[in-house]
Amino acid sequence: MPLCITTMDVHDPPHSVLVVDDEPQVVWILQFSLEAEGYRTLSARDGRGAIRAIAEHHPGMMVLDVMMPTMDGWSVLEELRKLPEDERPQVVVVSARSSAPDREKAEKLGAAAFVPKPFDVEELIGVIHQLERAS
Repeated sequence: MPLCITTMDVHDPPHSVLVVDDEPQVVWILQFSLEAEGYRTLSARDGRGAIRAIAEHHPGMMVLDVMMPTMDGWSVLEELRKLPEDERPQVVVVSARSSAPDREKAEKLGAAAFVPKPFDVEELIGVIHQLERAS
């Protein structure tokens, strides 16, 4: 059987991105859009699933909703602070809670960026590209 080399095999591997949101349609559109950009994706529907996925898969980046059942995004950010810095994914908080205090809280808890909902997918992907280039 011949070896098939795709463009992803000849470039540096892209970041894997964990998409964490309790809305299935948001998860789907983000995974679809990120994969079209060459990212590997995983998903979780709540904070507990996000913590498990981080421990198992060590994604380089996470898109995190704040308002979720079981364990909210704030709690996820607090749990991430317990990890060694080199084991934490960069976090882009995506939330309808976009007041100045919410943005400040996200930054204080270690989020690298904040994108308010409803969001433009291209804008969000641009933020992810900027963070990837900066790292």
